[in-house]
Amino acid sequence: MKFNNKNILVTGGNGMIGKRLVELLDHKGAQVFVADLPVDLRSRSACKSVCKNMDYVFHLAGIKGSPQRCMEEPASFSVPMIQFNANMIEAAYEAGVEWFLYTSSVGVYEPAEVFKEDDVWETFPSKNDWYAGWAKRIGEMNVEAYMKQYNWNRCSIVRPANVYGIDDNFGKWSMVIPSLIKKAMENYKIEVWGDGSPIRDLIYAEDVAQGMIHMVEKEVTEPVNLGSGTGVTIKEIAEIISEYFGKEIVWDTTKPMGDMKRLMSMERANSYGFYPQTSLKEGIINTIEWYKEKMNVL
Repeated sequence: MKFNNKNILVTGGNGMIGKRLVELLDHKGAQVFVADLPVDLRSRSACKSVCKNMDYVFHLAGIKGSPQRCMEEPASFSVPMIQFNANMIEAAYEAGVEWFLYTSSVGVYEPAEVFKEDDVWETFPSKNDWYAGWAKRIGEMNVEAYMKQYNWNRCSIVRPANVYGIDDNFGKWSMVIPSLIKKAMENYKIEVWGDGSPIRDLIYAEDVAQGMIHMVEKEVTEPVNLGSGTGVTIKEIAEIISEYFGKEIVWDTTKPMGDMKRLMSMERANSYGFYPQTSLKEGIINTIEWYKEKMNVL
C-alpha cells in the first residue's frame, strides 16, 4: 500500500478536513504527524523542522474566512497564508518528500456558470473572496514554479468547493451551513440572508479528505476540483435544516447574498475516478447531530 509505514505530515490536521484526513491515513497504516497551532508556519525554520524525515506532506493549513471577514479583516488571513504556503512548499522540496499536496480553494475562481480548472488564470477571483482567493492563487503559482524550475513533478493541487461537516467552524466567521444550524438551535426562527436563490457546490469534509488521498495515490499533477458538481440553492439548504428542527425560515432580503452561483466542474476529478459519496441531507444531519452532542443539546 502506498501509505503503509510512511511518515506523513498533515498541516492543519486539527481542522475539519484535516481530522478526517488523519483518520483515513491512519487506517491505511501511515505514521501521521500533525502540524497545527501552536506551530507557527510563518517561520521558515518551523516548516523545515516539521518536514524533516517526512515521506509525504499534505498541506491543508489555512485561516478560515467568510465573505464578511474578507471585507473586514483581509490582512489577518491573506498575509499569513501567503507566508506559510511559500514556506511549506520550500521546506517540503528541500526535505525531498515523495509527494506534496497543496490545498487551494473555490475562492480562486471568478463568478461563472461552471468553474473549470483551466479557466483560473484567464480571470480574477470574486470580489467576495478577493484577498483569500489571491492568497490561494499565489500558493498554486509557487507550487507550479517549483515544478517547472526544479522538474519537481511530485505535487498535487486540489481546489475544494464549499466544505462543511463535523468539526466545522460555528464561530463568528462561520459559513452558511454551520451558521444556519446555529441559528436554528438558538432561535425560534431561522433567519437567512437574502432570498435563498444563490447556488452553491457543497462537499462533505470526509469526501474532500478521500479526494485528497485519491489524487495523491493517482499521482495527479494538474489542479483538480473537489466538489459535488451539483448546485443547490441556499433555500434548499435552509429547508433541510428547517425540516430537521421544525422551525420557520425568515428571509432578510436587506442583507448581502454573495456570488449568485458557485458550481464546480467535476469532469477532471471524475476522469481520475473520484466521486463524493455523502449526500447533502446526510452530511447536514451528521453535522447537526455532532454539533448537538458538542453543545450537550438533546
